[in-house]
Amino acid sequence: MIVGYAYVVGDILHFGHIQHLRNCKGLCDKLIVGVLTDEAVMERKPKPTIAFGERIRLVAELKSVDAVVAQETYSPHDNVEAIRPDILFESTSHEKPYWNHHGKTIMMPYYPAQSSSKIKGEVKKQCFER
Repeated sequence: MIVGYAYVVGDILHFGHIQHLRNCKGLCDKLIVGVLTDEAVMERKPKPTIAFGERIRLVAELKSVDAVVAQETYSPHDNVEAIRPDILFESTSHEKPYWNHHGKTIMMPYYPAQSSSKIKGEVKKQCFER
């Protein structure tokens, strides 16, 4: 059985998240997804709009996801060391991807047409235009 590990913020889920996780699942038998805690996200980005507990439950409901775990840091290092997946799925959007020392790392394409940040920006823009 090939175990894969991917991680997301999962704030304002959109088709890019679904496509990414579906593609990851296509390359492994069991896909474990780390959802970054608020504190982990805030290491590099603003606090998520949706609470961590809700984000983890939303990601768990996706068909391609077999298990969900909290990711306590922006880097997947601790979870990769604990889970020791055969494949770590990294995004091409990451400047410094983490490398899986227990298996391989596969760089997955980023879907720039969709992003939670863009969606939030568009909502703000539309609210202020009224």
